[in-house]
Amino acid sequence: MKVNKFTIFAILIALSSLIFSACGGSKAANANVANANALPTMVDTTTAQAIVKNLPTYFEATGNLASDAQIDVAPTVGGKIVAVNFDIGNYVQKGSVLVQLDDRDARIRLEQANAQVEQAKSTVQQAESQVEAARANVRQTQARLGLTEGSTFDIETFSQVRATQAQLTLAERELGRAERLLETGDVARTIYDQRKAQRDQLRAQLDESRSTASVAVSAIRTAQSQVNTALAAVRTAQSAADAAQTQTASAQKAISDATIYAPLSGYISERNADLGEFVATSGKIATIVRTSVLRLRIDVPEQAIGQVKVGQGISLQTSAFPDRNFSGVVTRIAPSLNATSRTLIVEAEVENTEGLLKPGQFATVRITQSEAKPSVMIPTAAVKNEGDTNKVFVIKDGRAEERTVKLGILENDLIEVQQGVQENESVAASNIGQLYDGVSVRQ
Repeated sequence: MKVNKFTIFAILIALSSLIFSACGGSKAANANVANANALPTMVDTTTAQAIVKNLPTYFEATGNLASDAQIDVAPTVGGKIVAVNFDIGNYVQKGSVLVQLDDRDARIRLEQANAQVEQAKSTVQQAESQVEAARANVRQTQARLGLTEGSTFDIETFSQVRATQAQLTLAERELGRAERLLETGDVARTIYDQRKAQRDQLRAQLDESRSTASVAVSAIRTAQSQVNTALAAVRTAQSAADAAQTQTASAQKAISDATIYAPLSGYISERNADLGEFVATSGKIATIVRTSVLRLRIDVPEQAIGQVKVGQGISLQTSAFPDRNFSGVVTRIAPSLNATSRTLIVEAEVENTEGLLKPGQFATVRITQSEAKPSVMIPTAAVKNEGDTNKVFVIKDGRAEERTVKLGILENDLIEVQQGVQENESVAASNIGQLYDGVSVRQ
């Protein structure tokens, strides 16, 4: 039989494929053997004994964390921002400067108001000097009249008028006597005429004294009017000074309001201020939240509302820290249930001095009851997490036995095992990543 060259070539290709497959299979088998040989036949580990502790009973609920206090910061006056001293996530102390607004206009108004105050003070001093001068004039005029300050003046009581009036009375008596004697011829006509002339002279003097007293009274009234005018000038000047002081206080307040301070200590959760921006009094520049203490709003199911009261302890866990418990205390209970969800809103306060918890986080909450129950506890280091599954290795007769467990309350470095481990059983507490079911262990 004749074989052409094409047939021979095909046979050679087939043989090559068979040889290559055989070699590849051999390598794969060798790799499997190598992997099997890579598993340790004995692992060094330490063990811990499962113990029983009395743990408080609890029921679980869900909750959300919120800030204990949250403030939106807005300016008291509008203006252009010239400095911003914060950003999102910054911690600010109460009283620290957040934003500085342009206060140049306010400072100009303050300088003008201060100048008006000084001018008004000078006017007040001048008016007060005029009052003192007018009062001195009144006192001098009163002294000339023999009056004391505050006394009333009557023309008839004026000393010169009284003296002249007395002399006139005496002269009229003498004239009357002389007139009677003249009729009887017991006195000369010249004597009578002298008495009459003296009487007439004293009448003229009395009129003159009264006129002088009237002039003095007018002088006193004029001086008193000057006092009143000066006092009115003082009041006017003082009003102007008060108005200038008000303008000064307004300008000082505008300068003070241009500096915006943090109203409480906390973290900046929102920033709405940029350099050069103009902000109005209705604009918000920042939001500050206080996180040292958080409020936990818990939704308590209707069937459990009788198990919660103010003062109860709670613990909570978040997805961010699944291996850590945070504690708090129930502080407030709503008076009614939510009609839609049939849950009762309960608030607890949670200390957050480390700042690990954040407002808005979801939490699983355990509300502690008064009764305690015995619980099996093992070290947290003995638990191996594989996704949503938790496993431990129980050591028996020198070998590791892998078990899936259901966990409960975390207490310090121990965790409750609700299912999977019995009291006094030994569990591996180190090198658990190298353990597998059935491997020999050396303790």
